[in-house]
Parts: sequence; C-alpha cells; structure tokens
Amino acid sequence: MSDADLRPRIKEMLVKNLMLQVTPDQIGDDLPLFGPNGLGLDSIDALELVVSMERTFGVGVPNSEVAGRALRTVNTIHDYILEKRAGSVQTDGKIDHSV
Repeated sequence: MSDADLRPRIKEMLVKNLMLQVTPDQIGDDLPLFGPNGLGLDSIDALELVVSMERTFGVGVPNSEVAGRALRTVNTIHDYILEKRAGSVQTDGKIDHSV
C-alpha cells in the first residue's frame, strides 16, 4: 500500500468499524477524533479503534500513553502507522516488531 492510499483507508476504517454517521470524505486529516470539537469519539471507540488498526494495518498500540499520542487525528494515526512499519527491522532472520 502506498503512502497516498493510507489516509483514505484510515478514514474508511473509522467510518466502517466505529459505525460513524459521516462519510470518509467528511473527516478532515486534522479533525480531532475525540472530544466535542471533533468526531466525539469516546473510550469505547478508542478500544475499537486500536483493535481495528491491528486488524487492518497490522499495527498495535501498546498502552494508553501511546494511544493518547497516536489516536488524536487521521494524521497522527497515519504517522504512527508509518513509524511502526519503519521500526519493524530485520534482525537475525526474524522481524523485530518491538521497536
């Protein structure tokens, strides 16, 4: 998947898996996902989002501190996915995903 395809796929994942009442096109790249000034997602949505990211992109979120940083906007999710993919380095014939 190319970098250009990632943001639209993130938006589609949000709408589909969180059953949002908006279209992917209505979600701005910098729109806050949580809180009253954005999509208004809550903690249950955050859990579903983490599971969806793992299923869709193969990228996990290890704890709430990382989630708070990575799950703010489509752009922060995008950057987190790219960062985690770049961090999956080849070591001794095995892929190390702990980076």
